[in-house]
Amino acid sequence: MGGSNPYLSQEAPKPAAQKFTITFMPMNVTVEVNPEKIPYGDDGLPGSILDIALAHGIDIDHSCGGVCACSTCHCIVKEGGQTLPEMSDAEADQLSNAPGLTPASRLSCQSVPDGTRNLVVVIPSWNRNAVREGH
Repeated sequence: MGGSNPYLSQEAPKPAAQKFTITFMPMNVTVEVNPEKIPYGDDGLPGSILDIALAHGIDIDHSCGGVCACSTCHCIVKEGGQTLPEMSDAEADQLSNAPGLTPASRLSCQSVPDGTRNLVVVIPSWNRNAVREGH
């Protein structure tokens, strides 16, 4: 799917202006984010954790295509959460449906790091979809 949610009237946060890294756990894979390449794809906000993960082969389930219309891209930002914009009401509403919430939970499609610190992000086991049906 991808694109934007026509029912949300929010302005997308500006992506990072400097290079930073995100370490995805439990895979223990660290990727360098180059802001010159943002957006990497069409899913999630440009420069979001989802956008970055998918571009680097980290599979995060995202049933709605990354438009803040479900909670399947739930992640836990263990380090660097202060670099993310404040959670919108729409994100909070959707996130309330996700299993295993923590104070550091976010929707990866809506979480756009500003690049001032490196991040450590945990992808819960129920959000790692290693096998998908064909298109």
